[in-house]
Amino acid sequence: MTDIPAAGDTALRQAGAVPLLPADPVRIGPYVPLGLLGSGGMGRVYLARRADDAPGLAAVKVIRPEYADGPDFRRRFEREAAVHGRVRTPRAPHLLGTGFDDALLWMATEYLPGLSLAEAVRECGLPAPAGVWRLVAELGEALSALAAAGVVHRDLKPSNVILSPRGAHVIDFGISRAADSSAITTTGNRVGTAAYMAPEYLREGRCDAASDVFSLGCTLVYAATGHAPFGDGTGVDVMHRVAFEAPDSEVMAELAQADPALASLLSACLTKDPAGRPDPRGLIEAATAAGHGRASHWHEPLAARLRERQQGCAVLEGTPVRQSPHFRTPLEPVHAPVRVPATGTPGRRRRPLLVAVAGLAVGAVAVGAFLLTRPGLDTPAAAAPTTSGSVTATATSASPRASASPSGKHAGEKKKDGKEAQTAAPEKSSDAPDSTPSATATRSNEGAGGGSSTAPTPTATVTKTAAPPATPAWISGCTYYSGTELTDYGDKGQRVVQVQCMLTKRGYGVGGSGVDGEFGQDTRSAVKQFQSAKGLEVDGQVGPNTWAALRSST
Repeated sequence: MTDIPAAGDTALRQAGAVPLLPADPVRIGPYVPLGLLGSGGMGRVYLARRADDAPGLAAVKVIRPEYADGPDFRRRFEREAAVHGRVRTPRAPHLLGTGFDDALLWMATEYLPGLSLAEAVRECGLPAPAGVWRLVAELGEALSALAAAGVVHRDLKPSNVILSPRGAHVIDFGISRAADSSAITTTGNRVGTAAYMAPEYLREGRCDAASDVFSLGCTLVYAATGHAPFGDGTGVDVMHRVAFEAPDSEVMAELAQADPALASLLSACLTKDPAGRPDPRGLIEAATAAGHGRASHWHEPLAARLRERQQGCAVLEGTPVRQSPHFRTPLEPVHAPVRVPATGTPGRRRRPLLVAVAGLAVGAVAVGAFLLTRPGLDTPAAAAPTTSGSVTATATSASPRASASPSGKHAGEKKKDGKEAQTAAPEKSSDAPDSTPSATATRSNEGAGGGSSTAPTPTATVTKTAAPPATPAWISGCTYYSGTELTDYGDKGQRVVQVQCMLTKRGYGVGGSGVDGEFGQDTRSAVKQFQSAKGLEVDGQVGPNTWAALRSST
């Protein structure tokens, strides 16, 4: 018999999601969430199916309530949906619907089972030139469809390109706009990612289809070399290089050595003058002329990763929606084992202790009964009640303290998001550290025999149990990711949100955007400051040691 929870968990992770937590919604409009794909400062994205078991999977973006209630944000969200709805191409996920139900503002799009280009390069290595030419052709098709719909994406970059078994796709129309509408931004502000913005947009705020070609050129250089053509660094430095300087000569030389024709095409895409850039149709024609008009296979191990994604999605689509609750992570406290003496025979050491505890309990009951039934100092003895009330002794334990330490057992997909299982541990009195009774009443080797023991006369003692220390805000308030995966400059997602959340709650600044899920220069600087303060290696990367220090209570 198939273990549904185990099979569901495996399929979710293969599909690129992680199990839901009890606090996640059970219904979003017509969709039933199956797993969590990711989260950020604005909300969460769920992998979902229609409640009527209709075929297909959806990526459902749910906006946090504090943003969903704002009319300005609602208008921007509706604009995003309207722009996305204008795009009809296999090179972008289809918009399935939007809604505002039960205080949930949501948008559903077709789920593409794949990896972002940034993840593919980082985890599966660089593609061969044939693979980059495939990207030229297919992303050229995407830009051609956007241009035909009168849409300017404005934020093309490696993390907004998805590679699936069906090819390359453009996603995230959050800051896109219709070419015939006014810009969303105000004077002096620019929306986008510095290393992939077009120079005319940075200098003049002007953005059109040619600007998307420039951003695509930067993205394709990254795909071919693993480096952005204008380098990394602070936003201001990168923007200056994009606006006024030539691409990095070493990066472009590396590209020219691998494929001169490809280097020539991408250099044209990066021309400062928009008129000198090829249009999207020109990109498709260039790929065809180079002999790469038809798709080549994705390189290994990327192809294997994509097959795994597809297999996980097939399992989820074949599972009835009514079984989706089995995919949720149960949030049950796990009680910590109670310490027992390390030496001596357990049975013989515990027996006198139990007898002493029983004696104390009997003594406490006797004292309580006496105090309840004795006459007052100024009352005759005859006034005492004639019927004695029963006294019930109830044993209570101190409130368990939740442990926010991560389990550390998640070693698969990096998108783990949610609260840790709470670990309940009874508080112990400081003057009797080894006297906590075991949760097990009997043991097989504890017979009824043994020497008799006379219980000592109980003495009434009032002891104060120290209140459990408050859980630090960076532990209790930051529950987006529990693993220890290396997180570094350029990463994006809930791993970065977790880092930024803990840093800000510890008093470190991560830049004007705050907790936005983007590991930029400001976040790296904050990580370095934290590492220096903790005596760690100062490299700006969040590895296992830095994760542990961030999650410590001090």
